[in-house]
Amino acid sequence: MSAPVRYRIVPSNPAAHLFRVMVEVADPDPEGQVFTLPTWIPGSYMIREFARHIVSIRAECDGAPVALEKVDKCSWRAAPVSPRVGLLVDYEVYAWDLSVRAAHLDQSHGFFNGSSVFLSPQGREDRVCLVYLEPPVDERCQGWKVATTLPTARGLSGAARPRGFGLYRAANYDELIDHPVEMGHHQVGHFEVAGVPHEVVLTGRHDCDLPRLTADLTRICAWQVGFFGGVPPMERYLFLTMIVGDGYGGLEHRSSTALLASRGDLPYPGMKGVPEAYRGFLGLCSHEYFHTWNVKRIQPQAFQPYDLSQEAYTRQLWVFEGFTSYYDDLALVRSGVISTQDYLDLLAKTLGAVLKGSGRLKQSLADSSFDAWIKYYRQDENAPNAVVSYYTKGALVALALDLQLRLNSGGVTSLDSVMAALWQEYGKTGRGLPEGGIFALVERLGGPKLARWLERTVQGTEDFPLARWLARMGVTYAAEGEGSGPWLGAKVATQGEAKLAQVFDGGPAQAAGLSAGDVLVALDGLKVTGANLAASLERRRAGERVTIHAFRRDELMHFTLDLALPPATRITLGLAKRPSEEVRVLRQAWIGG
Repeated sequence: MSAPVRYRIVPSNPAAHLFRVMVEVADPDPEGQVFTLPTWIPGSYMIREFARHIVSIRAECDGAPVALEKVDKCSWRAAPVSPRVGLLVDYEVYAWDLSVRAAHLDQSHGFFNGSSVFLSPQGREDRVCLVYLEPPVDERCQGWKVATTLPTARGLSGAARPRGFGLYRAANYDELIDHPVEMGHHQVGHFEVAGVPHEVVLTGRHDCDLPRLTADLTRICAWQVGFFGGVPPMERYLFLTMIVGDGYGGLEHRSSTALLASRGDLPYPGMKGVPEAYRGFLGLCSHEYFHTWNVKRIQPQAFQPYDLSQEAYTRQLWVFEGFTSYYDDLALVRSGVISTQDYLDLLAKTLGAVLKGSGRLKQSLADSSFDAWIKYYRQDENAPNAVVSYYTKGALVALALDLQLRLNSGGVTSLDSVMAALWQEYGKTGRGLPEGGIFALVERLGGPKLARWLERTVQGTEDFPLARWLARMGVTYAAEGEGSGPWLGAKVATQGEAKLAQVFDGGPAQAAGLSAGDVLVALDGLKVTGANLAASLERRRAGERVTIHAFRRDELMHFTLDLALPPATRITLGLAKRPSEEVRVLRQAWIGG
């Protein structure tokens, strides 16, 4: 039996944000053992170059130094040593990325994803990994606890106790990096779903009503478990939540999720109803939990196995992220956590967000998925004019597909049927969904005409008639322009200077020659700021010509702009009154309204 790869990680200097990591290989490659750090993390499709955070590294064998050669941007080769003695690599990782993707360490807490801290010994990725989590020695960090779903090394000396530092075990490197670790003074809320313990771990200052949060999450998670057959695919689940003043994000893992949330998004004692901010946080939790099935177990074939040294291309992210984005809010209403009208409000917001960007008319969902590495995750000021989100437009495609399946079959078939088939044929078997496989599945369940529509829609850029399909399901659709004044055609900072963050295709600002980065200083000779620009525009009419002075870099420039009506991107959805019995039954099965 092959010897395990042994790791030790310690928050060695929280004030300097440094983790010290050691990896030991008992039988290194006799030609020189290579160690590699991933360049990206599954679920976040951008090359992040985690190796740039390694600030020092050395190797030794039996106490004697061993030469390390950097062979590429993320790999080191140790000089050959005796394979019977063992090789140790000792390095420091700078951890100051307050996100869900990498590592963060200070005197208040420590967090890491394994892909940003654990070097992988090449050729030994399938071996058991033993990881010793060592407590910090900094007296300001005394009493820290550990939160992770990484299994403890039961039966071995030094095995970690629940919530404790000590020895943990992973079956291989892939499993090792799929269990993020949170350490510090955190608050924990407990609940159970289908006999499986779940926990919400809150790190950071907050006034969260934990009983309310765990009660709502219980309903959401129970609905999702039931949706996928009633048997959770994990033995334990954690919502690892870092709470900050202003933040939002999530990253899925096989039995946990790492979340970043604003403290104002959490429920507070005595809170009535489900305010918009809290709906957003519940939607985030729901989204990442749904990924437990859709992307962690139902996977694109292109991700099997993950190659974390370079991009992994697929044109199917609209299935894995878009479908998940559709079901995250749908789970809230189907579980009874929000009302039907709350759900329609969320859906209307997604519709408006997609319609605001002309990028939807230029980039297909298939191309958006393929180019996520260079476009979606690297957006600039022109992104609304060039990029479409496979999350939001993918969710609308999921909605359109769901409605058509229900309407065409009288409610017998739906997108739920598609997800059930994906789970049975790919999630449970471990087979990857091949490129184009979703079209074949839809053809089987909904017929060739619908499959052709789906393929044409995700490979093309045309809008599709959602309003018509929603009307057939007893949902009213109305569209109007944003705001009460004419449209400038740009996104403007509302605090401080009236700086243009984005200039939209076909809008008055673009036609006048204004550009992102320009700072507006006067409108018809009167000073404007981010705070008063909207009020100034409200006093004018569409079609009116105005004079704008703006700084571009340090040059004062003059523009003549013809104001226009805003596009109809503010969507309002509602329940149609007195629908037919057939429509009422279809709508009830869909959203309960």
